Amino acid sequence: MYRNLREYVARLERAGELARIAVRVDPEYEIAEITDRMSKSPGGGKALLFEDTGTPFPVLTNLYGSERRCAMALGAESLGAESLDAVAARIGALLREAAGPRDSLFDKLRTLPLLAEMARWLPRKVRGRGACQEVVATGAAASLAALPVLRCWPCDGGRFVTLPIVHTVDPETGVRNAGMYRMQLFDDRTTGMHWHVHKTGARHFDACRRLGRRMPVSVALGGDPVYAYAATAPMPDNMDEYLLAGFLRRRSVRLVKCLTNELWVPADCDFVIEGYVDPAEECAVEGPFGDHTGFYSLEDRYPRFHVTAVTHRRNAIWPATLVGIPPQEDAWIARATERIFLEPIRFAVQPEVVDLAMPVAGTAHNLAVVSASLRYRGQALKVAQGLWGAGQMMFNKYLLVVEEGADVRDAAALALRVRRADPARAMHRAEGVYDVLDHATATPGFGGKLAFDLTDSADAPEWVPPPVPEPEPGVRYRTDFLAEWGVLAAFAEPGAEPVPPPGVKYFAVFDAEAEGLTGEELLWLAAADTDPRRDVVLRDGTLAVDARGKRPGAPGHPARFPNPVVSDEATIAKVDARWDEYGLGAFVASPSRRYRVLLRSDGAAW
Repeated sequence: MYRNLREYVARLERAGELARIAVRVDPEYEIAEITDRMSKSPGGGKALLFEDTGTPFPVLTNLYGSERRCAMALGAESLGAESLDAVAARIGALLREAAGPRDSLFDKLRTLPLLAEMARWLPRKVRGRGACQEVVATGAAASLAALPVLRCWPCDGGRFVTLPIVHTVDPETGVRNAGMYRMQLFDDRTTGMHWHVHKTGARHFDACRRLGRRMPVSVALGGDPVYAYAATAPMPDNMDEYLLAGFLRRRSVRLVKCLTNELWVPADCDFVIEGYVDPAEECAVEGPFGDHTGFYSLEDRYPRFHVTAVTHRRNAIWPATLVGIPPQEDAWIARATERIFLEPIRFAVQPEVVDLAMPVAGTAHNLAVVSASLRYRGQALKVAQGLWGAGQMMFNKYLLVVEEGADVRDAAALALRVRRADPARAMHRAEGVYDVLDHATATPGFGGKLAFDLTDSADAPEWVPPPVPEPEPGVRYRTDFLAEWGVLAAFAEPGAEPVPPPGVKYFAVFDAEAEGLTGEELLWLAAADTDPRRDVVLRDGTLAVDARGKRPGAPGHPARFPNPVVSDEATIAKVDARWDEYGLGAFVASPSRRYRVLLRSDGAAW
């Protein structure tokens, strides 16, 4: 595997997966706009190394932004075209071997090689300083001022560390956690610590508050790219992320002790920011932030992180990721996760599950398709309920269930099932936990869920679309999804309340400004801007979805509603004018220009 981020960069370059930008580029807005254009290019474009950022450090973005780069980052590229599936198979074999029956002494002895191999993956504490501590600043000299921290979107509350590996320890058990929580710079010595209530870091924070203790926190960046991936992975609570990293890299992660607290971090990472959070201190206002949902997450209060040391290796590279309207780099990370963690889901949660896909338009949580081995009535619903109670799948809003043998990634086959299904029979409602970032619900962190049982719809009679009448005033129809998916899309001016025409199976209402978007983009809007409790109803056999933005403060609506994340015109024009300087080849237009029509104000919220 990789001894540092620079070694990974060299590997990307040899593989033709890296573009270097030698001219000076501003970490405020400009890097993000260039990265957005690249990450939305076919196949995820290339990783970008910005060599001159006006600081002592270059910036690397889009480092996981393709299937091949994910495989390279996880040490799986050598396993061939189906490299990530090979990783999943390796995990599955390990689970089956570890859980198999041990009826005889011989069977028990057979597990010794497995135990020996597992021991090689365990993280190891080493004495002395690591490469991440070649340059040290502590006390008053510990400042974030020289770091090329990005400001990505025009309404962001400030600059954000976007790829941090945040280390905390449970004060009651001593178990370590490495999570990924964005960090807004408040000044040169303090940041926000954006851990949601569901996250392990927040649980450690609550434990420290109960005990009246100040909470040590250390943040690592860079090093072997498998570290940051492991920090995002849906690991079981109290399982060390560096065990996963060791498994993926086939050797243990070497940890060194921090200089100003008792935490341990990877010796070969590029940067370490040490400090603490004081639970007795009032939380600070953090945000807004252009988030992975494609919308701003709005201001809220989160703990304040105080910096006590900043260390880094010589010739360090600053890693950063950009999130926003899909597709972005995180879509490729999610795709790797859905494949790698399928076997653990099947093993520990739902043995019926055969395959799982999370379409990019669902931004990981909003939409998923699962195939399952079904033997009895109601089992599809049991699968849905089980997944809604499993780890990060608890955040899912819309779940489509198909039987074993169905391809969960075949859009045409899914479309056939959807248009032939009887919505009244296929739809099952529930309520449950939401991602805190979900903006459509009026009850933050909690909302409606829908499962669609499509297991018998492939053999149902073909559905014939009815003639579509002229729409009422203030409404325009798009019929391009009607024959394939059974969906009639309506685009309504303010004040118009479209009624489903007779015989239409699915009726989706959008704001008029969305009329020019693609089907994939409309699916993103519909999944993001709806709470199934409020926005999905059956009317005379038609499933009607209100996918319009929700007016803040209206009955049943959220108190605040965010704008989508887009660059401002000044940044777009700047990058347009400088494109040839960057050396990135043929001109790529700004994706933001497509979505500016959706803005309702100049701010982060309506």
